[in-house]
Amino acid sequence: MSNPVDQEFLEFLAKSIVDNPNDVKVVRKVDELGVLLELSVNPKDMGQVVGRQGATAKAIRSLLRIVGVKNNARVNLKIMEPEGSTRRQNNSGVDEAVADLNF
Repeated sequence: MSNPVDQEFLEFLAKSIVDNPNDVKVVRKVDELGVLLELSVNPKDMGQVVGRQGATAKAIRSLLRIVGVKNNARVNLKIMEPEGSTRRQNNSGVDEAVADLNF
């Protein structure tokens, strides 16, 4: 059985924008809420997938919604946090990146 259209589309998009396309993995899960695509990339490529202020991730989600509408499915994207992430949660419950500043 071949991959569903939404999964193939996400793999194509992700592999096109990262420096390490062999590390791109997409896991597809279906439940009562719709389709969930979990995207894992090389930790060095996270910035390229997320983009400035999440602009790239937002654009990918918009495109996946369009693919879902064409296939009568609700498609959501979850970008998996790599191991050893430098992100932490602040007191208000909002994730923020921890910058390593070397002066």
